[in-house]
Amino acid sequence: MQMVVDSLREKGKIYKKMQEVAPKELGIRNKIRIYKATDTTGYFWAIFALSQKSRILMKDVRKFEEIYSKLTIYFEHNFKHKIIFIDAPLCSKAKEAFKTQGWKIH
Repeated sequence: MQMVVDSLREKGKIYKKMQEVAPKELGIRNKIRIYKATDTTGYFWAIFALSQKSRILMKDVRKFEEIYSKLTIYFEHNFKHKIIFIDAPLCSKAKEAFKTQGWKIH
């Protein structure tokens, strides 16, 4: 969590509250770290942190969209911003799909 906070702080993003959500709470078996954050203006942020060795493909984009929809249902509200931290190679088509669906990639 500290890595995520530090990298966002470098970009000027400061949060009042940051809560980690266990993937088991959403019924997910993936090794992903999910955070729900509230910034100083009151907007909600969905932050995903992913670290894997294999390349991120288009099927993974759909998987993360499903995880995001489960997250919105779990907290019963939509998020203003979606950020994903990826520590893996990223396919160019997947990168474009993330951007068209409103994700910010770090």
